[in-house]
Amino acid sequence: MAANFSMSVSAVIVAGGRGIRMGGNTRKQYLCLAGEPLLCHCLRAFDACKSLSRIFLVVPENDQDFCRDSVLSAFTLRKRIRIISGGKERQDSVRNGVLAAGEYGGIVAIHDGVRPFVLPEQIESTVAYAEKYGAAMLAIPASDTLKQADARGNAVNTLDRGKIWLAQTPQTFQYDLIRAAHESAQQTGYRGTDDASLAERTGKKIRIIPGSRFNIKITTPEDLMMAEALYPVFRKMFRPS
Repeated sequence: MAANFSMSVSAVIVAGGRGIRMGGNTRKQYLCLAGEPLLCHCLRAFDACKSLSRIFLVVPENDQDFCRDSVLSAFTLRKRIRIISGGKERQDSVRNGVLAAGEYGGIVAIHDGVRPFVLPEQIESTVAYAEKYGAAMLAIPASDTLKQADARGNAVNTLDRGKIWLAQTPQTFQYDLIRAAHESAQQTGYRGTDDASLAERTGKKIRIIPGSRFNIKITTPEDLMMAEALYPVFRKMFRPS
């Protein structure tokens, strides 16, 4: 889709995780990939997007000084960046970021701070589709055979993978839509696994844009090892818009 943006565009990058599955004492968003924290790779991709005006970076409250002095000071960003305190869970952290972006409205692109291999053109695509349709997200079609298991771990059913997509980020929305979705979820106590699930509850259809298998989420030590192997190829693909 041709990019011709008329709305103000903000990014909410969520880096509030504790990194329990990674082990160790360093939060996963600050672990190094090719000599830089994972978070820096995400920020660089969003900083390269022409449509984007500002970035809201959501981190644990106690990490704000560390993030500003030890992460952001290490490289130069062209976009305005504002650090926001995260919440107890990811959904709470995203909501804090969305509320902070409220003075600008327009469009909000929400991204996991531990997905270092997103490309600027992929971000721009979600923005373009969100402007036209209200909501858009990156996802990839399932390629493995999908099994449904019972409580004992036995495979009991094979699912139709032709209708299954694996959600990625960014997930991008017109501002009023995603704010209303988060407010509804908070009022009803609903906890979703991503922001698209909150919007779906309001009846909104989310436009799927084919993503990339490079756009992995780093949650385990094995993921980080894979990212190190993929990094040289990714750098050749990275073309700032």
